[in-house]
Amino acid sequence: MVIGIDLGTTNSLACVYRNGHAELIPNSLGEYMTKSAVSVLEDGSILTGSAARERLLLHPTQTAVSFKRFMGTDHEIILGDRAFQPHELSALILRQLYEEARTYLGQEIEEAVISVPAYFDDNQRNATKLAAQLAGIPVKRLINEPSAAALCYNLGVTYGDSRLMILDFGGGTLDVSIVECFENIIEIVAIAGDNRLGGDDIDRAIAEHFCHMHSLNYEALPVKQREALLYQAEAAKKALSRETEARAGFSQETGESSFSQAGTNGDIKYRLPRLGLTLDQPYEMELSRKLLREICHPYLERIKSVIIRAIRDSHLTPDKLDDVVLVGGSARLAVLGDYLEELMGRRPVVAGNPDYMVAEGAGICAGIKSRREELRDMVMTDVCPFSLGIAVCNDVRDQNPHMATMIARSSMLPVSRSETFCTLSDNQTHIRLRIYQGEGYYASENRQLGELTVRVPMGPAGIHSVFVTFAYDINGILHVDAESSGGDRRETVIMNPHVQLSEEEVQEKVAELKKLRYVATGSEEDHLLMAKAERLYEELLGSEREEAARILDAYRQAIREGSPIERKKMRSYARTRLNALDRSWDSIFGV
Repeated sequence: MVIGIDLGTTNSLACVYRNGHAELIPNSLGEYMTKSAVSVLEDGSILTGSAARERLLLHPTQTAVSFKRFMGTDHEIILGDRAFQPHELSALILRQLYEEARTYLGQEIEEAVISVPAYFDDNQRNATKLAAQLAGIPVKRLINEPSAAALCYNLGVTYGDSRLMILDFGGGTLDVSIVECFENIIEIVAIAGDNRLGGDDIDRAIAEHFCHMHSLNYEALPVKQREALLYQAEAAKKALSRETEARAGFSQETGESSFSQAGTNGDIKYRLPRLGLTLDQPYEMELSRKLLREICHPYLERIKSVIIRAIRDSHLTPDKLDDVVLVGGSARLAVLGDYLEELMGRRPVVAGNPDYMVAEGAGICAGIKSRREELRDMVMTDVCPFSLGIAVCNDVRDQNPHMATMIARSSMLPVSRSETFCTLSDNQTHIRLRIYQGEGYYASENRQLGELTVRVPMGPAGIHSVFVTFAYDINGILHVDAESSGGDRRETVIMNPHVQLSEEEVQEKVAELKKLRYVATGSEEDHLLMAKAERLYEELLGSEREEAARILDAYRQAIREGSPIERKKMRSYARTRLNALDRSWDSIFGV
């Protein structure tokens, strides 16, 4: 069995292709979306998913989210007394998806297709494959997220001839792809993206604007208060995609922070405790679509530049596109839809559930790999997101080498290119090949991926050379082969040294992760409900706060006693009462 996995910044999903369609795989809570969150409990055990995300507000130093943004780097995330790298945290999420898929399907998972942002570079793609390896999941195929969305959209909505712009705007990344569909062929013509732009940036911009207008230092706020403010900012952002305005405020009189929705039914209050923030006056901010548009302006301009690059590389014009399709968790943002309508001259399409399309496309890709009869004739091509090349000098006096492009961006994959490079100096004994990606003329303006050193025989300048081949495969992994005129040969798969591990090191890491104590299988909802009760206790006052405390105490007692029947009864009771008490953004705004 082959499954597809959408490893997202905010949410992750698994999907399988069977019975003629892509079928999302529910997690142990019965939900399709698993929060990309990891938390370390007080006893050192590991919690993942929704229960971990619920702990973020009150336990921010023990909980990690949005770590996908750091994939492929040596950035360390400290949870409790333990340091994790981003690919290790991703491995914990992948492991949860893998185990739940195996349970749901009732059979072993032979392989997974994992989606990645189209603009992920070699380092990030290799880190993703390493995360899967640490999770015990065989992965031979990576698929670009907008390519997966195009596959899903073409099969489910517009089977036939069409030209599409797929804009995948998630929690942490932006991808834009220009796609041509003809019968059973889906061709990715051009892609562009920004790996540091997503819905998380909008949330932070709202929070920072709020602080700026009241002369508060966002960075100086207590961690809990920042998380509370971001939590509210996300709620207001979602509300404005449905209603006309939302009001945010901190109240000195009540000691609460709140968001209220102004609509036909009057104000609906959202309350959060100050969590240590001392204010000498009530602070409010009315967040209208107009103000959100102003706050988002720098980010909308960045989106525009990505769109322009993709369209230019496709050699098309906006009027030649049949649809502009929005996918990803931030696709519903109203100001984005308004902006794109002005920019493209048409209202973008939000087809189906934008949160699911990438996962369903990955599931379809898994079906293609499994050679499902109805998908056997499907053909999907992809392109290289970056230009790839080598730093070269014109002569020995050249102190600022430029990049000789070996593979130009938007080249169809797989692709292979070869070039010959000569020595610059007399009696040179080796040629050092520095490998870069990027679009800058000078090598220093681009990102260095790695290097190779090849020996050459001594002789006059220009006599000896090295024959270099770049091969970029369908997974977006770069292979470099170099052979000198003297017969010395070197080859490598470009890997980030921070995530490049030997087989022995991988096995050590796998064993290390296995030693981590996970919460008992089947207890995820218990931890989720207890974390929710703890949060509500801090949010609420009076009798409602007392009820949250009673639920939390009773739940802990039920777990200590260990009776499966009493625990099940408590789970049902707590779920009902906590949902009634929870004045969460989702339940009030209906998002």
